[in-house]
Amino acid sequence: MVFSQAPLRRVPHHGSMTDTHPTVPLPNEPESGAPTDPADAAPYTAPTTTVPLPPQNLWAPPAPQGPPAKADGRRSGIGVVLVTSLLAGALGAGLGAGAVIATDDNTTTPTTTTAGEVGGVSTTTLPNGSVARVADTVLPSVVSIQFSGAQGAGSGSGIIIDQSGLILTNNHVVEGAADGGSLSVAFQDGTSTSAEIVGRDPSADIAVIRVDGVDNLQAVKLGSSADLQVGETVVAIGSPLGLSGTVTTGIVSAKNRPVLPGSTAGDESVLNAIQTDAAINPGNSGGALVNLKGELVGVNSAIATLGASSGAQSGSIGLGFAIPIDQAKWISDQLIENGSAQHARLGVSVESATGEVRGATVKTVESGSTADDIGLEVDDVITGFDTQAIDSADSLVAAVRSAEPGTTVTISVVRGGDTKTMDATLVADTTTS
Repeated sequence: MVFSQAPLRRVPHHGSMTDTHPTVPLPNEPESGAPTDPADAAPYTAPTTTVPLPPQNLWAPPAPQGPPAKADGRRSGIGVVLVTSLLAGALGAGLGAGAVIATDDNTTTPTTTTAGEVGGVSTTTLPNGSVARVADTVLPSVVSIQFSGAQGAGSGSGIIIDQSGLILTNNHVVEGAADGGSLSVAFQDGTSTSAEIVGRDPSADIAVIRVDGVDNLQAVKLGSSADLQVGETVVAIGSPLGLSGTVTTGIVSAKNRPVLPGSTAGDESVLNAIQTDAAINPGNSGGALVNLKGELVGVNSAIATLGASSGAQSGSIGLGFAIPIDQAKWISDQLIENGSAQHARLGVSVESATGEVRGATVKTVESGSTADDIGLEVDDVITGFDTQAIDSADSLVAAVRSAEPGTTVTISVVRGGDTKTMDATLVADTTTS
């Protein structure tokens, strides 16, 4: 599968407790001092790039650059879909130029929200369906997470998903504490306690942690990301720049946006993200994206920026990305049960189609794979994956990776000018668990 943009790079962490943002060079951004060909004087559009919002880091050194991308940029093993040569911690595919940043933050004392009122208004007077009512309902279920480890210290956000103490967050929020480090969780009432990692999935940027001995925990109500409509109002809740209990609002700007979640483990893949213009900043990573019913529909994970100088932090420009809850749910279930997660595999390598038909062109088919079993052939152009239109290699990778193993999907293919449909039951990729 061909990369749609240049490799990502991570911005060095700052000394303050704020999220670090891996940035992605904007492919269409002209180089400084580069000569301009008059023949190419088309109107210039400012490029943007998406970047996972990493955990806020106190004193971590600059993250190392990843290995250079392969010359052909081809994506292989769709379903396994390991996206190589992308720097850890950066999310960003299909956005052209720009930088995607992970959203975790580092701050000292978390602020708290009084349970009985919102903005000085009694909650008994808040109308159903209002942002204020949503905030009052969901705030007790969103926590601030602090970590420390050999590479530094920082913080992000998390969501209580079970009264027993299970908390959903991003892998990049807690991975710094995975090897001998420590985690603590601060609740909306100002109390805090230690936590432990239950399981992590670097390729999906999802993790589950647990706190013990805490009473009266309020679990968030789960919704369905499949039911979201473009233009629907959503609310983001988390701890941007360490400001716990921060509530912002916006709309669903797009669905199924291919985004590359990053990880220092070097395991990248493309995911179908929810795009929103709700303000999301460093420290929001792992926080909640909810609908006006107060239901969790996504896990905030990344933002796009216009880029920043080396060592600089970037903030929201209205391009935020969240992992759909429908995907986060089945992954977190596996993490709780097994400590790790398996993803679906189709068994092809693809690249973006360059002809009249937009889609993902099959370059190889793995013998004995699901793709082989259903009759996919080299040079087939995959244009649909169930209800999702496929217009690039990245979008196919994202669609496969977001599907739960064992799911049966309908794949639309153009072969020799004719359109065919094939039903495929996706098997688990046992090589990446």
